Amino acid sequence: MATHGNQRTPLVAAVASGIAELRPDPARPRGWTLLVDGVPQSYVDLGDPEHLVFSYVRQIARSLRAWSASRVPERILHLGGGALTVPRLAARWWPGVAQKVVEHDPQLVALVLRELPPAEPVEIAVGDARASLETEQPQGYDVIVADVFSGAAMPGSVASMGFAQAARRALRPDGLLVMNLTDVPPLASTRIQAATARSAFPDVALLGESGVLRGRRAGNVVLLAGSVPALRPLRDERLLRGGELVVFSGGARPRLDGFA
Repeated sequence: MATHGNQRTPLVAAVASGIAELRPDPARPRGWTLLVDGVPQSYVDLGDPEHLVFSYVRQIARSLRAWSASRVPERILHLGGGALTVPRLAARWWPGVAQKVVEHDPQLVALVLRELPPAEPVEIAVGDARASLETEQPQGYDVIVADVFSGAAMPGSVASMGFAQAARRALRPDGLLVMNLTDVPPLASTRIQAATARSAFPDVALLGESGVLRGRRAGNVVLLAGSVPALRPLRDERLLRGGELVVFSGGARPRLDGFA
């Protein structure tokens, strides 16, 4: 029987990527955390999609809100699905927006749709993020949100120049690419990822917590590329753009396809 936010016991299921758990939030009657192999992947509140627990998801949300200040998205592509946190939020903010989610794990998709069904319909395709992106029509999307990981690592196929070029091709001229990155000091991967994005997009920025972007601890960084909006970082955040981003990249070279 589906939980639909009513039962308050954890649900554990085997999926293609490991062991998934839906853990109820004791503080919120319709809040759930999705974990895979014990690692938190997503948080959703079925009653309030604007309740965002993870800081990087709040940064993604603020970036989308700032980008949409002068426009309303018609089509959004999500690479990586999880518990559909961002698609639920987008449906709340922009009713009627067409959204497509590409997720590689069919069992995870089935679990989320059965136990935590979204309030609004979302097109979901099971497949590889990079391969799916390359089949999209040119300039078909206003926004692409990429949150693709295999375990704790981003697959090389979505961390290369080829991916960045495919994303730019699929975006409209005023579109925005949003990518979730994770890294550890000294942030070598993030520096390479910034250089990779800059090889395809004229405007790139990094938004993250100050401690992470200063290389003091591991964590998430949000990469923005394309029509990057004006953002004011919060007190505990940094925004790297323009000359600051060039200095941060420190001569890092873009990652080519086929290289780890």
